[in-house]
Amino acid sequence: MSKSITSNKSQSAPARIAIQGFEGCFHQVAARQYFGSDVEVIPCATFKDVIKAAINKKESEGAVMAIENSIAGSILPNYTLLQKSNLVITGEVYLPIKQHLLVNPGVKLEDIKEVHSHPIAILQCMQYLEKFSWKLIETEDTALSAKHIHQHKSKHIAGIAGKLAADLFDLEIAAPNIHTMKNNYTRFLVLQREAVPVENANKASVNFNTDHSRGSLAKVLTKIADQGINLSKLQSFPIPGTNFKYSFHADMEFESVEDFNIAMKSIKPLTEEIKIYGVYRNGNQNQEEK
Repeated sequence: MSKSITSNKSQSAPARIAIQGFEGCFHQVAARQYFGSDVEVIPCATFKDVIKAAINKKESEGAVMAIENSIAGSILPNYTLLQKSNLVITGEVYLPIKQHLLVNPGVKLEDIKEVHSHPIAILQCMQYLEKFSWKLIETEDTALSAKHIHQHKSKHIAGIAGKLAADLFDLEIAAPNIHTMKNNYTRFLVLQREAVPVENANKASVNFNTDHSRGSLAKVLTKIADQGINLSKLQSFPIPGTNFKYSFHADMEFESVEDFNIAMKSIKPLTEEIKIYGVYRNGNQNQEEK
């Protein structure tokens, strides 16, 4: 049975949390931000593996999974994984993505001949990298690149990764914050097998299908707005096996859970199916409080 979590600040960390990526990756940073620095993570190669580990109570007590990025947008396959998993959203983390140029101790910029990292990280830092004639090598993962540089004691190879990777693998930051877009956040969902009490919950994620009659979606959205609820995200998904029918993922923000419950009752007659993924605390507010 999953441990009860009332707050990401007051509760001790669960034993094990599944993440996508390798030790030192941004998923691990997000897990630490939510559960504390002593959280034990289970690195998984794919998001599908993350969900499998989160479902299995013998493997983990839950997962932290990226769901969208402020620049790249929604990670649509992860919404599908969430829908099929029956896991519950118990929290979220908004993490600033800060990329640094990492080297072994003593290595200078003039010593670098190659830079290794994930292709997306390289693209995020291209404006900086174009200042040099370094060879850019695409790799599987930012943190894994940092680990390999440390293991091989490379004197002419740098990596692009986050500060946690630098700390874990004893690397120096040769150049900090080399990413071009400075306001770059990734939103991570905290997933567990069962709903848990959440103090001051003010956000919920819901999936619903309308009856697809004319104006049905507008009627649902009006009912939600009438209850004073802010719809922070609305994402449509085609329903497999139907002719251009859609389900909708909605993230809702509210002042009281009661307002949310009333809204759910009011839209029920207008929908064919409603699934509440979870009621939790807005991660943006958690970030602001730190």
